[in-house]
Amino acid sequence: MMHRLFALVVCAAFVAAGLAADKAEKAPTAGLEKASITLKSAGPLAFGPQGILFIGDPQGATIYAVDTGDRTASTSTDKPKVEGVNEKVASLLGAEASEVRIADLAVNPVSGNTYLSVARGKGPKAAAVVVKVGRDGKLSELSLADVKSSKVKIPNPGAAGKGGSSDVITHMAFVKGKLLIAGMSSEKFASTLRSVPFPFKEEATTKGTGVEIYHGAHGAIETRSPIRVFAPYKIGDEEHILAAYQCTPLVKLPVNKLEPGTKLKGTTVAELGNRNRPLSIIVYNKGGKDYALIANNARGLMKVSLEGVDKAEGISERISGTAGLKYDTVKGMSGVQKLDAFGKDHALVLVQGTGGKMTLQTMELP
Repeated sequence: MMHRLFALVVCAAFVAAGLAADKAEKAPTAGLEKASITLKSAGPLAFGPQGILFIGDPQGATIYAVDTGDRTASTSTDKPKVEGVNEKVASLLGAEASEVRIADLAVNPVSGNTYLSVARGKGPKAAAVVVKVGRDGKLSELSLADVKSSKVKIPNPGAAGKGGSSDVITHMAFVKGKLLIAGMSSEKFASTLRSVPFPFKEEATTKGTGVEIYHGAHGAIETRSPIRVFAPYKIGDEEHILAAYQCTPLVKLPVNKLEPGTKLKGTTVAELGNRNRPLSIIVYNKGGKDYALIANNARGLMKVSLEGVDKAEGISERISGTAGLKYDTVKGMSGVQKLDAFGKDHALVLVQGTGGKMTLQTMELP
């Protein structure tokens, strides 16, 4: 009896150890090793689990996963407001405000701290840094020296990767254990979506999925215009992304169809106006209904109703003006350059005012 009990205890111990090892292998920090990162450029940002920050380096055609160590849930209700944030970033970095460009922002959903990708200087040789903004509005530089990290290279960046073009990596988001990466490649279908499992492994450097869409405002099928921004969105039981393009078709794409080396045709669910560049997009729920909030360079801040997006068959003929899903322009919020979700009821926005002065602040979701 004692022998049998001992065997059961030993067996249980081995099972527990195996489960612990398996859990450790699957932990977000598994596979990360200490290294010093030198960015050639700082572009799109996205957060994964437990404070893992993905930093896109378009000029280097590389994406870094960095353990920020910022994974303590905040009990604070503070909402940052930093007036002249570009000036304060410049002061932090010992530069003039005119020499600083904020490329992107991402809010850590765990802590509520915000991270900015910044270029200090002009041209392809500008220094690239990441700046952290606390909920209290205090700024600090994220050290990339001897930090736990891993990286993945973007294969076949093509001509878009020469001269520091940002089109190699245009946007990123973490969905169900994978990093989705939009951008351009040298393939025939230049517009590319990559689905890369995380933690990164050597085999992550595979081909992406070529994306084809119908652009109603242009009356043409397009394969060479990259996705500018996108947001994950679940339709029924399936994960999708809502992708916004230049001039401004909004397209739904199923995530489970992203297979390396294949082609995928998106469904154009809205045309939101020509001569416009989308800058940021998030999806949220308010009053039991889903919406997309899109910042644009020429058409203001749009609130797009997602009612009927599941049944939308897609725009397939040339249109004049707008069509598809309905939207409203959010009044009183002009100059929004970037945005991200800040809790379930607010968005964090980077707003450009007069004289080039920029403000980082929250707004209630409309």
